[in-house]
Amino acid sequence: MNPIRVKICGITRVEDARAAAAVGADAIGIVFFPPSSRYVSDLALAREIALAAGPFVSVVGLFVNAKSVDIERTLNAVPLQLLQFHGDEDEASCRQFARPYLKALRMKSGLNVLESIAQYPSASGILLDTYVKGAPGGTGQTFNWDQVPHNGAAPIVVAGGLTPSNVSEAIEHSRPYGVDVSGGVETQPGVKSHELMRTFVEKAKDISLT
Repeated sequence: MNPIRVKICGITRVEDARAAAAVGADAIGIVFFPPSSRYVSDLALAREIALAAGPFVSVVGLFVNAKSVDIERTLNAVPLQLLQFHGDEDEASCRQFARPYLKALRMKSGLNVLESIAQYPSASGILLDTYVKGAPGGTGQTFNWDQVPHNGAAPIVVAGGLTPSNVSEAIEHSRPYGVDVSGGVETQPGVKSHELMRTFVEKAKDISLT
């Protein structure tokens, strides 16, 4: 029986990090992408958020085509256990920071998912997200979960438009390692509903895959 892991992304407040940990999230995500409505520009605040999650919750830093110097500066200030790359980064760019990483792939029509996964053999996991032109993530839209491969070389995390109402269906169709939610548990961008987070985690972890 393999329990589903849950990441709650786009955390912008210390109290939401604490609440995510309290309801059983396995990881939280902090966005370091300036155009995002969930961008945390203050690295001191980002550090507080990361520490608030506690010692057994992974803290993930999300970057989109960021400069190496900016990522290094963030790593020097914020205790991130995992990096998540949502842009056009190649494998060499992703692995240079001595941290495990997730590589996000957007499920664009015609994408050869297995071939794309194979380009990142050093990835700890692959995150599959909805493709919307001009938006690297956080679209609030789902993709066809039946397209998720079950024989990939890396653990698969499913993202894109997940909510407490559809996460069970998404897991049953895609059979992933984990799921990633942001807008689906918010009252407004960057402000999490603690009750929606609780419900999402409960529904995701109620399903065990064999």
